[in-house]
Amino acid sequence: MTAQPTERPPVHLAPGEGRRYDMGRLAAVFKADGAETADRYSISEWWLDPHTDGPGAHTHPEDDVFYVLEGTMTFLVGDRWIDAPKGSFVLATGGTPHDFRNLTDARCGALNVSVPGAFEDHMPGIAEWFIARDR
Repeated sequence: MTAQPTERPPVHLAPGEGRRYDMGRLAAVFKADGAETADRYSISEWWLDPHTDGPGAHTHPEDDVFYVLEGTMTFLVGDRWIDAPKGSFVLATGGTPHDFRNLTDARCGALNVSVPGAFEDHMPGIAEWFIARDR
């Protein structure tokens, strides 16, 4: 027997809308997560000011998908750093060490899809960590 999908309303957000987490030189804007996706995936934008480091190399069981929206973001995937200009696609499969940063003189941003979802539950602690790190 196939499970029936839960009743969820469609989501439409105008540019810039979503749940915003300001973290100093970095910001995340969550577009859909949790109840909106039945915890199946999380979709967010990550924006980095010039010369801004990301979270540092880390792993987790979820896949992380990135699509560069603006500028050039540099990604660590496994043991290799990749310069990814606008339009680039990066997939860090679950368990793969990864990181991102902006090494350029211009702002950059990427759309992130994390599978499975429920990632946003961690954002208050992540935001506090970034703010404390940049003080």
